[in-house]
Amino acid sequence: MRLRVGSSLAVAGLVLSSVSSAQKPAPAPAKTAAVDRAAAQVQPLRPKLAIERFTLDNGLRVVLNPEPTSPTLAVVVWYDVGSRNEKPGEGGFAHLFEHMMFEGSAGVPRGMHDKIVEGRGGKLNASTSEDWTRYFELMPSSELAVTLYLEADRMKSLHIDQEAFENQRKVVQEEYRMRVDNAPYIKGYFRLMELVYEGYHPYSHPAIGSMQELDAAKIEWVQSFHKRWYGPNNAVLVVAGDIDTAQAKALIHKYFDGVAKIPAPIKELPPFAGRATPTGPEPVMDPNARTGATMLAWSIPPDHTKEHYALEIAAAVLSGGDSARFKQKLVKDLALAQDAEASTEDHRGPDAFVINVQLADKAKFEDAEKAVWLELDDLAKKGPTDAELKKARAKVEHAFLFGLQANLSRAMALAKFEGHHGDAGALKTEPDRYLEITAADVKAAVAKYLVREKLAHVRVMPAAKKEGK
Repeated sequence: MRLRVGSSLAVAGLVLSSVSSAQKPAPAPAKTAAVDRAAAQVQPLRPKLAIERFTLDNGLRVVLNPEPTSPTLAVVVWYDVGSRNEKPGEGGFAHLFEHMMFEGSAGVPRGMHDKIVEGRGGKLNASTSEDWTRYFELMPSSELAVTLYLEADRMKSLHIDQEAFENQRKVVQEEYRMRVDNAPYIKGYFRLMELVYEGYHPYSHPAIGSMQELDAAKIEWVQSFHKRWYGPNNAVLVVAGDIDTAQAKALIHKYFDGVAKIPAPIKELPPFAGRATPTGPEPVMDPNARTGATMLAWSIPPDHTKEHYALEIAAAVLSGGDSARFKQKLVKDLALAQDAEASTEDHRGPDAFVINVQLADKAKFEDAEKAVWLELDDLAKKGPTDAELKKARAKVEHAFLFGLQANLSRAMALAKFEGHHGDAGALKTEPDRYLEITAADVKAAVAKYLVREKLAHVRVMPAAKKEGK
């Protein structure tokens, strides 16, 4: 992958930061109810976004977002395909194919896409997740026509041959060695996802795949993957920045109208009831780890649901910033951990809540895990304090609005909202979803989902490297 693989992207910087370090007694019920009612009346700062949406006859969804304050433009082409759409035994194909999209097309020889963009003062890249694959350019505002031509040409006439396939297979395998074989804690995390999803293929395997699957890959599989997923009716095009909308529309019609549809992909995922029994702690030996790590995970509802928003707030309260609960208790007070993080994976389908504690030198797993459970139990019984909730909401607004300032990050957010949620305009009211969450919502979600009875648990153990590795 040319940028990142697998980890779930926080839309436009919506990674919540929590703020309170103090553990306060639970407020009286009447006070909590009053605070929750007041919170529901908070008026968020909504971004002022000019958004125009339309769909071409071939099914391509288009979002235009004129913003003339910077002399640049961003183009994002977002495809509704990720590792969750791979067949068993063909893991890593969405990621491998992302690389193939830079191997040339009918009008652009191999290696020229990068050179044209960079030669005109722009930059480009791509990324793959479990839920999507996206390609993007950030260019001077005078370069809209060439950028749209490049994306349209490879959408309709990608060059796929054995040489290109072997080149990119080697690139991806080298990336695997760097990002997985030689990186600490990654294989522990991969095992954790296998456990939390209990063999549920869409999310139990990593987006980068495995070396065995890459070795077994065939060019016919790549060609089939392209025909199945890469077409205008399975894509979103976003243009954001210093653009004239009339000109942009004309150019989009000029270059994309002639791209043929693909057969409508079947996107429905099989049902997943969620992990209902505990497992672990399972040891994972890791020669790249310098200290141990304990990783806990639970299956939770999908992204963009009320309980998911509540669990994002919970993650913020636990680990969002130096004053959050985990950092205060595990890192500063007890010196049990070098770092302690809580987060949601933000999957479009069934999601996961993950706690990752990297132990301090000589710290014991049992001590760190006991401290984690004390914080979880407290949050499940009392909910966040007034100060924690207030600061988390403030952080949401700040991170959200700051994340929309740059043309490229804003275009990525618009693409995801149009692709996943069917309306890029919903981005305007996204802060409301977090500000509507009350202390009672957080308390209920933690008590329901982050429980011992549904835990997936991995302990990463440092191990000596073998000779020659």
